[in-house]
Amino acid sequence: MQCPGAQYLASAERTPQQREWRPQLYRKCTDTTWLFLFFLFWTGLMFITGYSVAAGATARLLFGYDSFGNVCGQKNSPVEGAPLSGQDMTLKKHVFFMNSCHLEVKDVRLSSTILCVASCPGEQLDTLEEVQLFADNNGSFLCVYSLNSVNYTQNPNADSLCPRLPVPPSKSFPLFNRCVPQTPECYSLFASVLINDVDILHQILSGIMSGRDTILGLCIFALALSLAMMVTFRFITTLLVHIFIALIIVGLLFVCGVLWWLYYDYTHDLSIELDTERENMKCLLGFALVSTVITVVLLGLIFVHRKRIKLTVELFQVINKAISNSPFLLFQPLWTFAILISFWVFWVAVLLSLGTAGAARVIEGGQVEYQPLVGIRYMWWYHLIGLIWTSEFILACQLMTVAGALVTCYFNRNKNDPPDHPILWSLSILFRYHQGTAIKGSFLITVTRIPRTILMYICSILEGKQRGPWSRCVCRRCFCCSWCLDKCLRQFNQNAYTTTAINGTDFCTSAQGALQLLSKKSSHLTSVQCFGDFIIFLGKVLVVCFTVFGGLMAFNYNRALQVWVIPLLLVAFFAYFVAQSFLSVFETVLDALFLCFAVDLETNDGSSEKPYFMDQEFLSFVKRINRVNAVRAQGAEHTSRNEEGAELQPVM
Repeated sequence: MQCPGAQYLASAERTPQQREWRPQLYRKCTDTTWLFLFFLFWTGLMFITGYSVAAGATARLLFGYDSFGNVCGQKNSPVEGAPLSGQDMTLKKHVFFMNSCHLEVKDVRLSSTILCVASCPGEQLDTLEEVQLFADNNGSFLCVYSLNSVNYTQNPNADSLCPRLPVPPSKSFPLFNRCVPQTPECYSLFASVLINDVDILHQILSGIMSGRDTILGLCIFALALSLAMMVTFRFITTLLVHIFIALIIVGLLFVCGVLWWLYYDYTHDLSIELDTERENMKCLLGFALVSTVITVVLLGLIFVHRKRIKLTVELFQVINKAISNSPFLLFQPLWTFAILISFWVFWVAVLLSLGTAGAARVIEGGQVEYQPLVGIRYMWWYHLIGLIWTSEFILACQLMTVAGALVTCYFNRNKNDPPDHPILWSLSILFRYHQGTAIKGSFLITVTRIPRTILMYICSILEGKQRGPWSRCVCRRCFCCSWCLDKCLRQFNQNAYTTTAINGTDFCTSAQGALQLLSKKSSHLTSVQCFGDFIIFLGKVLVVCFTVFGGLMAFNYNRALQVWVIPLLLVAFFAYFVAQSFLSVFETVLDALFLCFAVDLETNDGSSEKPYFMDQEFLSFVKRINRVNAVRAQGAEHTSRNEEGAELQPVM
């Protein structure tokens, strides 16, 4: 991409050798090397996409397949050397295990022959005559395809070609459309072998597919909560803040109590025999402990900052005044959300194709198995990095667009005549000059998230090997440190993006300038800004907390064949991204507003020659904060003098 020439927005003077704060004066392409690297990275993603489409078979995962390479529910192409392959299974949509009560895993393969059938047997079949009658009445043939139903009772090899008797009653479950036996003894063995011994990727995908309806409902619920939070912050009042904080307190206590109650219910459930149920119990304990810690910390912070509510309301009124100059900023998260959803759908589709990429190989008895292709697992990790980096880049573009629109409106001398289409102007500046800066900042977030993901994977492996208290403590501390680093980097990136929108400099230069400038800012203004960020953070907590709680209640009704960890983490990830996308508008405006204020103070003194860019409402708010803090400082000084005088008075 050819970079446009340097653009002068308000002045024709040349850029000085020493960088100064020159709002909206100079613009050039920044971090172009990172733009080229991102293009190369996406070239690799496109290669993986093409490879997965050519080598993958998503239908095998979604609909299931038999032992002869036929996908259930569709027409199939023959596999060379497998005479029973290539059959039309359009009417046979269910996967049936001929030996479901005696499943074993040998060399990473199930010992039972698998067939595609029209329907699962709803009643127990004790003899071959009953199996034949079931086939004649329902058109569902439970013996190998080469054996005609009329020969079920006459063929001397029927014992090896038909299911082992008795055939237990079964019911189709949306886990690859498998016929799951309903008798307790068969059900326990079937589920333990089928779920606990499958490949980890297939276990993840099966958890997603089995709970897809619930996951979709929870995602819509998270979207509705995020919209409600955005409306609340847009029309905020003192009463709404009190109601909001009360709702947070009640919600945290309620969710924490329900999590501990569910864990208690699991520990006293005598039917827990499967590894899935034990995993669910561990998941509940983890969520309960985390929610308890979060509840205690947040309640303490709310209690400490309870006297700042009035100033917070005034702060949000100033933010809403800034947003009113460009009201379409509130719709900015909608296109970000749409782009994220489109990308995630694409990413999941490629993941499903990668999970089924394998070469057909004919084994004994004319059966077919699929061997994973070389390098597939490396492609999974590359694909995961693509998910994190691209998602963060999309969010970074939103941050830079909002910051650029606010900067355009703030550094406008005539407040009665705001600039036309500031969002479109900000988007044009972003895509013409500063895509590389957004890519570089999102890469820093990705670099911190990849070790965090690897750490979670290692800890999950160690957990399965009964790790000791020392390893658990190390994992938790490392996870906590990586989380804190991620939060600090996000704030660091936000300041760098805003500075780039103001000065047109590259990422590192902008980050350095922002740090130097913010270090001079009044601590009183910083505390008010931090409490405003804290209120916005509480809104995100509310969305994620209640979405996860809804997921727990929904998944609790299907304990046996479903591990909660994967679907619940997916829902929590989605809820966080949605809340971050919608509420980050207020967070970005707040942080950018104070950074613009700091630049305004740095470059102007309020005189007629150098008047401030800020409007009167914001200036009055800053003066009010200074007066409040001056009164508090005088009160503290007066108290200190009284105490000192009391100590110096002689004792009569």
